[in-house]
Amino acid sequence: MVLMYDSQAWVSHAACAGTDPDSLFVRGSAQRQARRVCFSCPVRIECLADALSSNALFGVWGGLTEKERRAILRRYPNEKRWYERLKTSKEPLAEDLRAGKMPRL
Repeated sequence: MVLMYDSQAWVSHAACAGTDPDSLFVRGSAQRQARRVCFSCPVRIECLADALSSNALFGVWGGLTEKERRAILRRYPNEKRWYERLKTSKEPLAEDLRAGKMPRL
């Protein structure tokens, strides 16, 4: 069985799939609007895991800005299995993200 995350099929289920990509690569207060889309998305964790795995430098991915993602990457510099960590870990970061809360970074 192929996991949806592994196959990248999750992308077609993203809440932002039909939106203008430029609306997700914004700065400042415009990021709040992008976050609203992300936090209503059924594949938000897959998106965030993909962004962390690929070290996406710009835009809002999985509801987090580049600054927030960099903070996570600094905290876990050797992590290679982001999807598994975000989906199963009992640590506060993963639990907050699964609950649709902004993590305490």
